Amino acid sequence: MPTVTLNKEVFEKMVGKKLPLEELKDRISMLGTDLEKIEGNDIVVEVFPNRPDMLSEAGFARAFSSFIKQKTGLRTYKTKKSGFKVLVDKSVTMRPYTACAIIKNLKFDDERIRQVMQIQEKLAKTHGRNRKKSAYGLYPSKAISFPLSYVAKDSQKVMFQPLGFDKKIVASQVEELHPKGKEYKSVAKGWKKYPFFIDAKENVLCMLPYTNSHDTGKIDERTTDVFVECTGNDFENVSFALNILATMLADMGGEIYTIDIVYPDKTVTMPNLEPKKMMFDVSYINKYLGLQLSDKECVAYLERMGYGYEKGHVLVPAYRVDILHPIDLVEDIAIAYGYENFAEEIPNVMTIARQNPFEVYKKKVAEMMVGLGFLETKSYHIMSKENQTARMNIQVDVIELANSVSVEHHSMRAWMLPSMMQILTINTHHEYPQRIFEMGTTFRKNAKMETNVEEGDILCTVSCHAGANVTEAKQMLDYLMRMLGMQYEVHAADNGCCIPGRCGKVMVGGKEVGFFGELHPQVLANWNLEMPACFFEVDVSALFGLRKISVVSY
Repeated sequence: MPTVTLNKEVFEKMVGKKLPLEELKDRISMLGTDLEKIEGNDIVVEVFPNRPDMLSEAGFARAFSSFIKQKTGLRTYKTKKSGFKVLVDKSVTMRPYTACAIIKNLKFDDERIRQVMQIQEKLAKTHGRNRKKSAYGLYPSKAISFPLSYVAKDSQKVMFQPLGFDKKIVASQVEELHPKGKEYKSVAKGWKKYPFFIDAKENVLCMLPYTNSHDTGKIDERTTDVFVECTGNDFENVSFALNILATMLADMGGEIYTIDIVYPDKTVTMPNLEPKKMMFDVSYINKYLGLQLSDKECVAYLERMGYGYEKGHVLVPAYRVDILHPIDLVEDIAIAYGYENFAEEIPNVMTIARQNPFEVYKKKVAEMMVGLGFLETKSYHIMSKENQTARMNIQVDVIELANSVSVEHHSMRAWMLPSMMQILTINTHHEYPQRIFEMGTTFRKNAKMETNVEEGDILCTVSCHAGANVTEAKQMLDYLMRMLGMQYEVHAADNGCCIPGRCGKVMVGGKEVGFFGELHPQVLANWNLEMPACFFEVDVSALFGLRKISVVSY
């Protein structure tokens, strides 16, 4: 977990209340963070990676002041239009998304500059996965001429003065000469071009994922207005990062101005600080907490954790990355209620624990795939309908959500292969071959089920490299079935995601349990993949039910 050092004087001023030392220690620990020490004017805490909004004095104070009832409820942040634009070029495929804002009327000193530098570093290491998923920069906006261009260029053809250097160098030398270039060289492994922010006067702001320009990327005590940029390979990730940075700077006294991000196919105005709405169900909360809380009590506890409430919906702050499901709200209510206030109970049933046989079976299957040289992945159960149908060149009946948060996450996953394609797409900058697998849950409509939804545990294995073909897919399947002691047959199949004649369905005991094949070039193009790929997808639940105990025992 990231460890941050907070300025106690600044923190208490932003909280609006000074607590006795022992009470301060107790309340910080009960908020859900690990307090290491309070020494002099330093508060050293470990912040869980799922709460990057608490990696600064401003963010931590915001959460803490609500928790101790100093200032409860949803914090609102107003934005104004800057009229500025950032033009995103289609060449930035290695890091295609950006989120930007202008923050005006700030007052910087040494302490505030330290705070900004700390959250940039800690946010990049946690939320940005050590700059692999996203990276962030702040610049004096008065030194910038808009509109800006976010574009990928040949590093040998760009000259600029990196931050901390006394002269201009060729951008290709940054990896060898600049400390951050050496540190993050692995992030850009395989990139033929590098993303740059360049202003209307052709001034270079930064070279990603390494360093700002010395001319336009140095903040000091004279800076009052800053341009904030977040770039990465996931739109939601960079959007949340911008919200965290923008609200932190607003809490320092700044005013937030939006910027129009102009993509080749759409324009997005950022930041979007409107709260997300989630359904509020007291019975669900009480069920999991074992309490008998009223609606009014639940709302009060939610407000203590910085939420708002409106007509049966919880209003989730735009900077809360960790709120993905109603169970996350339950956890926050438990924190506000106080874990120390839960009554201890001794279970009235004595049982002997043992592993679920099916979980043991799945673990063995995973070990087999790892032994074959594949990397295991984990992805979300929710994705877009387009990714499951149009981009896969096939029609699948998917279960759509009634209250989806975004277009990217508005339907349940009906099959595993689209999830694997998403992972391959965001890892094109890594070397090949790429061989990955995942055992995940899929969701299909079935009127015979109590919920009208049938869930299945599905294994999908994908190999992507220059020589990938249907023969390799069959060999991967042979290996798995042989290791499981399963007899199976292959029947010809026609699947729109595969090249005609290079697809088959897997039959065990007369029952179809999966399929395999070589992906169609159009599907590869839909996912911006330049390498062939082959795969197999099998129902592990069905294989478990059909296993031969006499051959292989688990």
